[in-house]
Amino acid sequence: MRASFARTRMVCWMERLVKAALLAACLVSVVVTLAIVFSILFEALRFFRLVPLGDFLFGLHWSPQIALRADQGGSSGMFGVVPLLAGTLLITVIALALAVPVGLFSAIYTAEYAAPQTRAIAKPLLEILAGIPSVVYGYVAVVAVSPLLVAAGGRLGLPVAAESALAAGLVMGVMLIPYISSLSDDMLAAVPRSLREASLGLGATRSETIRSVVLPAALPGIAGAVLLAVSRAVGETMIVVMAAGLSANLTLNPLAAVTTVTVQIVSLLTGDQAFDNAKTLAAFALGLALFVITLLLNVAALIIVRKYRERYE
Repeated sequence: MRASFARTRMVCWMERLVKAALLAACLVSVVVTLAIVFSILFEALRFFRLVPLGDFLFGLHWSPQIALRADQGGSSGMFGVVPLLAGTLLITVIALALAVPVGLFSAIYTAEYAAPQTRAIAKPLLEILAGIPSVVYGYVAVVAVSPLLVAAGGRLGLPVAAESALAAGLVMGVMLIPYISSLSDDMLAAVPRSLREASLGLGATRSETIRSVVLPAALPGIAGAVLLAVSRAVGETMIVVMAAGLSANLTLNPLAAVTTVTVQIVSLLTGDQAFDNAKTLAAFALGLALFVITLLLNVAALIIVRKYRERYE
């Protein structure tokens, strides 16, 4: 009796200890996240004391290197973030235009049509793309994709820059394919087979079942996969540096050179820096803008997921 009581008491203490450890891990994650957010916010507020918020949000010219003299620190347009956001959006859209259909269609094939032997070979080979470092993709963009685009543009009479948004977007799209394909494949495979059998039993064809039953049921997970790809594209740096350049051009021409928010953050914080001028502090303002954009993307994804969960649960 006493041994049983002691064993029960020990189990209770172990459960409390495990709960405390889990709570501590959760608190560490929350504290680290808050520390990152507040550190970025604090430095960004210092930047906005030097440069007006309106000039940053609506300025059409990004040229922080000219803010080296006291009489230049805060002139209108030097720290306009619009060209960087336009470049980020342009490259992301090009990458997603390639990655989403290719990744989704490959996931549909491996989950719905491929034989088990084919799936066992195709899926690991596809996921190898996710393990290739981004600098290798950048190298491929520089030595292979960009010259091909320049040569093709010359034949068609199109002025393609040696460093272009199209080259960076296409290579980044290839890099994003396994993210969308692997996660979408898992979401499609998780759809209950009873839904497929019910649709087929009602006379729907296999393609109609996939289009009208399987894809809508898996849409929350697919939306999450696309959101992950968007976040990966927005945060990518090396491919953009090597393939798109550092020119902050306000253009939506995919054949021109552009730059992104993350590239400029790296550029501003490269080397020995003193955190007492607008040029260096601008990196934290860009980081805050990137954080807000990512937060809005997550909120939009949650709204989509909640909407379709209410429909299918």
